[in-house]
Amino acid sequence: MTKLYLAIPCYNEEEVLHDSAEKLLVKYTELMNSGKITEDSKIVFIDDGSKDRTWEIIKELHEKNPVYQGIKLSRNRGHQNALLCGLMTLKDKADAVISIDADLQDDINAFDAMIEKYEAGCDVVYGVRSKRETDTFFKRFTAEAFYKILNKMGAKVIFNHADFRLMTKRALDAFSQYKETNIFLRGMVPLVGYKSDVVTYERFERLAGESKYPLKKMLALAWEGITSLSIQPIRMITWLGAIIFFISLIMIIYSLISHFTGSAVSGWASTLCSIWALGGLQLLAIGIIGEYIGKIYLETKRRPRFIVEEFLED
Repeated sequence: MTKLYLAIPCYNEEEVLHDSAEKLLVKYTELMNSGKITEDSKIVFIDDGSKDRTWEIIKELHEKNPVYQGIKLSRNRGHQNALLCGLMTLKDKADAVISIDADLQDDINAFDAMIEKYEAGCDVVYGVRSKRETDTFFKRFTAEAFYKILNKMGAKVIFNHADFRLMTKRALDAFSQYKETNIFLRGMVPLVGYKSDVVTYERFERLAGESKYPLKKMLALAWEGITSLSIQPIRMITWLGAIIFFISLIMIIYSLISHFTGSAVSGWASTLCSIWALGGLQLLAIGIIGEYIGKIYLETKRRPRFIVEEFLED
């Protein structure tokens, strides 16, 4: 049997927490009764500095049933750091840890298949959406673009996989060696390199509350993933600079020929366009390079990625 822990990051989830906890308990009871997981397996909620009653609810759940545990971060650190906190805190307590969001849009019935893959020798099992029929066209388009852009830019990720996955203690021990401050888990976990597989499932609608990843945050997450895992943007600037330099040589030759043949016509339009185009390109290039320099600055500080204020155990 597998000693299984769940790592569930929470931020302002008071509207869904009771319902999610009840569903998870039913599923855990089913898995225990069928002999797939041990009776000391736990459901662990990680409160990412919520401003509502999320932590109070977690404490109430823990007092009623010790199967529920809670980790409280000292302040809001973002979904990725909260999830990392859960994984690193629980890695020495379980045979395997499944990460899942508190709204349970990911199908908890996929736990069975994930455990089977683990028992077959997989160290990482990715939960992958089988389809996106419930999404709007805009959501479907932006989500697919998100994964394609990440892969094109060098951040290799599993298509249609978010942060619903199983990782064994061995995989988590290996992952703990990645010490960077700027983290993008769905791009970093595949770097571990152990045997992996996928489990497909259908994603449900959120029962209550608002999505924690609207378009703005999805774009920010994509940019974080690209700049944390790839130097492709800087390489693109290098190639763009080379192309513009080549074009400028052609323009210099053209200008000299026009001057000596007496056909040069002075005009402000071409000059104005060139100034705006090159000025904008230079600012863009400086901004991208500055982003990387900023990340280097943050990495050299070696500040803690999270601080645990309280841990509700048995």
